[in-house]
Amino acid sequence: MFNSLTERLSRTIQTLRGQGRLTEDNIKDTLREVRMALLEADVALPVVKEFIDRVRERAGGQEVLKSLTPGQTLVKVVNDELVRVMGEANDELNLNVPPPAVILMAGLQGSGKTTSSAKLARLLRERHKKSVLLTSCDIYRPAAIEQLETLAGEVGAEFFPSHPDQQPVTIAQDAVSQSRKRHIDVVIIDTAGRLHIDTEMMTEIRELHAVLNPVETLFVVDSMTGQDAANTAHTFNEALPLTGVILTKTDGDARGGAALSIRSITGKPIKFIGVGEKTTALEPFHPDRVASRILGMGDVVSLVEAAEQKVDKEKVAKLARKISKGKRFDLDDFREQLEQMQNMGGLTGLMDKLPGMGQLPKNAKAMANDGEVHRMMAIIGSMTTQERSFPGVIKGSRRRRIAAGSGTQVQDVNRLLKQFTQMQKMMKKMSKGGMGKMLRGMQGKLPPGFPPPGI
Repeated sequence: MFNSLTERLSRTIQTLRGQGRLTEDNIKDTLREVRMALLEADVALPVVKEFIDRVRERAGGQEVLKSLTPGQTLVKVVNDELVRVMGEANDELNLNVPPPAVILMAGLQGSGKTTSSAKLARLLRERHKKSVLLTSCDIYRPAAIEQLETLAGEVGAEFFPSHPDQQPVTIAQDAVSQSRKRHIDVVIIDTAGRLHIDTEMMTEIRELHAVLNPVETLFVVDSMTGQDAANTAHTFNEALPLTGVILTKTDGDARGGAALSIRSITGKPIKFIGVGEKTTALEPFHPDRVASRILGMGDVVSLVEAAEQKVDKEKVAKLARKISKGKRFDLDDFREQLEQMQNMGGLTGLMDKLPGMGQLPKNAKAMANDGEVHRMMAIIGSMTTQERSFPGVIKGSRRRRIAAGSGTQVQDVNRLLKQFTQMQKMMKKMSKGGMGKMLRGMQGKLPPGFPPPGI
C-alpha cells in the first residue's frame, strides 16, 4: 500500500531535509508536490484541501521558521498531519463488556467481509486469548454459510450453523443465546452484502443491530475502490452507528487513498487492515506507523511485532544451536528461512516496513518480489534429500532436472545456489561470533530494544 505516494513523497522529503532555510517559495513548491501526490493517490479532494491548509499554516508559523533545522521540522509537521488525518492512534475493539461481546460485520458484497470475520476471529483467539463463535446471516449468497464454516475450522473458532430458509434475526439471536450458555467471549456475526447499497439491505442490518445491540459494528470495505470506499463508508455510517472500519486488500492497493480519506469523511476509525489472503493477514491499524511508512521512514515497531508473533521460535532456536556447533547450513535450513519470511508477510511486506525503501530504484524493487521467493522454494522442493543436504553434488544434469521439475530455467537454479552460498558464508561467520561483533559495532545506531534479548 502507498507505493506511489511513498515514492513521490520520499523524493520531496529528501530535498526538503537538506534545506537550511525555508522560504515562501520552497514551502509553496513542497506543498504543491504533496498536494499532487495525495490527489494521485486518490485521496478525497476535501481531505487534501484541509491537509494542505493545515500544513501551510504550521509551515508559516514560528514552530518551523525559528527551528534550527527547518526542513526536518516541516517533515515532522507533514508526518503529524498525516497521523491526525488517519486518527492519531490505534483504536482497539471494545470488548470490556459481560460476555458474549457481539461484533456485527457490515459491508458490500465482494469487500472481503466473510474472510475478515474469520481473520478477526483468529486474531482475537491468538493475541487476546478469547473464545470466539462465528455465524453467518447471509442467506442469499450461494455457499456463504459453508464458506464461513470452513474458515471457522481453519482458524479454530466455534461455528453456529444456519440455513438459507431461516431469518437473519433468528440466526443471530440463537447464536448469541448459544454463546451465552457455553460461556463464549465473542460472537462475530457475518451479514449479507449487496452489489450496491439498497433499502432492503439497510433495513435488514438495522433490524439486526437493534436486536443484537452489538459492542462493535465494523464496516468492511475494499481499499482498492479508493475514494468510493470512503463515500460508501459514509453512507453506511448515516444508516448505521458504525464503531470502526476494516480496510481490506491493502496489499494490492498501490495508492492508499481510502486509508487517508475514511477517518475525515466518516469520523470513524480504521481499526484493522487486511494485508493478504491468509487468515493470519489482518493487522491493527496504527496511524503513526502508517504515516512513517508513507514518508519512507519504515515501521520497525510493526516489524518486531511481526517477528514476535509469526516467527517459529523453536525453529529459530534449533537453527541457532546448529550454527553455533559449527554444523553446515544446508538448503533445508535455507527453505525454512524463506518460509519464516513468508509468515511475516513476505518480502514485499517486510520491505514496506524497512526504512528508506521508498528511495530504492524501481528495478531493485521489481526484483524483490514474493514471486521470486515462491520460485526459490519450488526449486528447493524439486531437489532430492541428498541434494538439499549436500548442494555441492548439484552439477549440470542435476541442475537441468531440478529446473524442469520446478518449472524454472537452469539460470534460476544457478542464481538460487549462488544466493545460498552467500547465506552459507554469512552463517559460518556468525558461528564464529561474527554476528556479535557486527551488533557490537552497531551499538547506538539500532532502535531501542535491538538486538532482542538472547541474540
